[in-house]
Amino acid sequence: MKLALFDEYRLGVLTPDDDAVVDVTDVLPQHDADPLTAGWWRAMCRDWSSLAGAIAEAAATGTAVPLSEVVLRAAALNPSKVIAAASNYHAHVAEMHGVQERTLGTTHEWMFEFDVFLKAPSSITGPDGPVILPAEVLEAGHEIHHESELAVIIGTGGKDIPVGQALEHVFGFAVGLDITVRSPADRSRRKSYDSFSPIGPWVRVREPGFDGSGLGIRLTVDGEVRQDVDTSDLIMSVPEIVSYASRVMTLNPGDVIFTGAPPGVGPIAAGETLVTTISGIGTMTTGVV
Repeated sequence: MKLALFDEYRLGVLTPDDDAVVDVTDVLPQHDADPLTAGWWRAMCRDWSSLAGAIAEAAATGTAVPLSEVVLRAAALNPSKVIAAASNYHAHVAEMHGVQERTLGTTHEWMFEFDVFLKAPSSITGPDGPVILPAEVLEAGHEIHHESELAVIIGTGGKDIPVGQALEHVFGFAVGLDITVRSPADRSRRKSYDSFSPIGPWVRVREPGFDGSGLGIRLTVDGEVRQDVDTSDLIMSVPEIVSYASRVMTLNPGDVIFTGAPPGVGPIAAGETLVTTISGIGTMTTGVV
């Protein structure tokens, strides 16, 4: 099942061909159109197993509205935190030596080791974006890069989650962009500008046989292929990332985890269009201004 947030933060279920949405908001125990509170969304992520049946029934009997007639919102609503994995594809680690030499004039070896860090939840924007390039960054001459990533939405949450149980704590998956300034500044700061975390176009709910592994990730910039990989190349798998992050911090329902940038990162500029596709999930088209 694919779930979309649309219009006034209504909840919808995608039709099988992904071109229309059925509003199922009325079957939720609670709903608030204010995106800053968003308690209903986190509660739904946590309580999905008890709500899935009613939502599926409402989707089967409701009226589908074409996506062309709605506004898709970010596929995550005011999470308590956005966690991101660093250096999680070997080929990306290799390319970052050259990227750092070019943009920083040196390399920082500690940045080539897997770890997790935080991005500001306020950096989240919808699938259409746009990504807004900060004037101060451009004036300083720093490059701003795209990083297409599989995004994980946490369900029940927890602390010190064993790897073997980690998928039980995952609500679903979405397409994500981790937009990044290449500068000597703190990593979290460089990735936390408003609009630097597009997430969408919807969430595919985790189910048996769909656990985030073996998914193709492809990103184009104005039609040019920049990134084209498979999540089977992740150094740390989705369960391993979830478990690792939970040993550092308690994961709450609705939290977002970016699973790491594939190789092929590169600069973006105003006026360009980023098209990011993850197999089995969907395609997100994001403008840059």
